[in-house]
Amino acid sequence: MTVALRLLALVLSLAFASSSYAQTNELQDIGRLLKQGDRAQALERVDRYLASRPRDAQGRFLKGLILAEQNKVPEAIEIFSKLSKDYPELPEPYNNLAVLHAAQGQYEKARQALEMSIRTHPSYATAYENLGDVYTKLASQAYDKALQLDSTNSAAQTKLALVREMISGANQPPRGTASIETAKPAAVAAAPKASAAASKAAVEQKVPAKAPPAAKADEKVAAASPAASPVAKGKSRAANTEDVIKAVHAWARAWSKQDVAAYLASYARDFRTPNGEPRAAWEKLRRQRVSRPKSIEVEIEQIKVDMMDDSRATASFLQRYQSNTLKVNTDKTLVMVRSGEKWLIQQERASN
Repeated sequence: MTVALRLLALVLSLAFASSSYAQTNELQDIGRLLKQGDRAQALERVDRYLASRPRDAQGRFLKGLILAEQNKVPEAIEIFSKLSKDYPELPEPYNNLAVLHAAQGQYEKARQALEMSIRTHPSYATAYENLGDVYTKLASQAYDKALQLDSTNSAAQTKLALVREMISGANQPPRGTASIETAKPAAVAAAPKASAAASKAAVEQKVPAKAPPAAKADEKVAAASPAASPVAKGKSRAANTEDVIKAVHAWARAWSKQDVAAYLASYARDFRTPNGEPRAAWEKLRRQRVSRPKSIEVEIEQIKVDMMDDSRATASFLQRYQSNTLKVNTDKTLVMVRSGEKWLIQQERASN
């Protein structure tokens, strides 16, 4: 019985603003060596890179991936554990730590690491998927134990069969993220001798081009089809679409200015928190994440708006986030609702 989890070969999202062009190129070269299967040389190069930069998050993250590829799971776990302690605001080390724990059959440790990843980044879809796989494995173990204690329990037999069917279909083709390829690793077996080839993932780092200003006047907006519900009385569809775009850019500007009050005011009262946590708990976490960095820059590109009716719309776009410690691009969709003359965020979905 196996469970497949996603191990992120995520280098770009850990690109510190202080990284030089030469450092970025060196990491790109190391990543290509790993992708080509030359693990020994990749490890030698990353060790040389880290010799003069022992705390560099990118290099350490990449070394963890290389060690996992080499079936050196304890060493890889040590790398990601220390990264999560040194940079607790980053969700990716927790995710990879969970995958490696699962490779050793330590599903409870994997669950704890994934919950930390989600607590750090409530919109982290990969961690949610991995957590679902871990819960599925834990459920399988629980039903199996129930049948050991009572082999006539038909309900447990049925549930176990369903869970096993889910697990057997868990291996999916690799899927990519913004500028970075991710892959589902080889199946993670329950036995401790499971192959640490679970770390197999494509590594590719791309240096992003400088993004244009946040409020571009010539952005292309996808208008809703003519068959869509009517727009607000007295306003054309184009005017309502423009209002939604303005609201999204105002939200991004408040985030960039680290104006927590204005940022939180962009969310509707009935905003659906990503993890279903209480609104107060979500706001507390967002206050910390918005105010903690020394600087933040959020830019919106390729925005498309779909007017569902006179009071609801969706806005999809590429979000470029950069702080003094983190740089990442995210595909994001906001469900927007009208409140008086304002458009507010009711739901936020992100794909990393």
